[in-house]
Amino acid sequence: MEMVNVIEKKINIGISACMYGAKVRYNKKGWDMLGYLGREVADFIWHPICPEVMSGMGVPRNPISLRGGSGDDFWAGKAKVKSRTGKDVGDLMTSGCNCCMDTLKRAGVYIYIFMEGSPSCGVYRTTLKNQRLGHPPGVFGSLLLKEEFFLIPAQDLQSPVKWWDWRRRLQAFIWLKELNIDSKDSLYSMWHTLKFLCQEIDEVNSRALGNEIANLSKGDNTEMYALIKNRVLLMLRQPSSLNKIKQSLWKNYSFLKKHKELRVEDVLEPTELRNMHHIAEELLKIERSAYEYGTFFGSAPIAYKPSR
Repeated sequence: MEMVNVIEKKINIGISACMYGAKVRYNKKGWDMLGYLGREVADFIWHPICPEVMSGMGVPRNPISLRGGSGDDFWAGKAKVKSRTGKDVGDLMTSGCNCCMDTLKRAGVYIYIFMEGSPSCGVYRTTLKNQRLGHPPGVFGSLLLKEEFFLIPAQDLQSPVKWWDWRRRLQAFIWLKELNIDSKDSLYSMWHTLKFLCQEIDEVNSRALGNEIANLSKGDNTEMYALIKNRVLLMLRQPSSLNKIKQSLWKNYSFLKKHKELRVEDVLEPTELRNMHHIAEELLKIERSAYEYGTFFGSAPIAYKPSR
């Protein structure tokens, strides 16, 4: 049996404080999105922050919005952040965002669960009005992107399959980020571990990357190793789709059945209809069974076993 790659220390995760349940929004509201994770909440160390509160604007406060551009434009001096009354709060937001980023860095955090639709923490939307996007990214969202955080939208914690997808990729992300790749052997070993997951996420680019790795010339390739590592880290930030997850589940489980004689009850073929909870249960059962067997499930190649 081959040994599995296991993360045993607890993972630090930053989260928008209003999604942690703190009533820090402008209207004194907040949502406990972690409640959807159940007992799994205890597996992580949480770092709730709010750039708007840390700016000194307090609770309750006038809502803010980006004017004249995105969060990227704000940091470039081309856009403003103003309150509903028209007050310029750009200096306050600059201080609040920098304070929050410093806090996350001190804690060694590079995973962040953000509130989409926020003018501060939003990444792909900065407004909750109708279906409009606003001016993404938000002010703090811009910093998170520039610092290359692994970013998870809080609403995806409500879906068991989407959370499973985020969790298995963040585990792979952390494992790779902390992995020292200083030789061809270590590069090949990394790719052998992560290639099935990467192929599920982005088959075309993964196949091309696999060919590049196979054709690396001899000699000192330290810079190339770093470039390849960064490309894989970027790939791991991308969510998969339900169809891809089901196809990959069956493909990797079939491999385990054939080559490892691993059997798990109630695993269905991709074409069979079932709800999201059943799919999540299948994924977790295979993941646990592979770990107990001493091998890894290609769809979730890095195990996470922290002490509670």
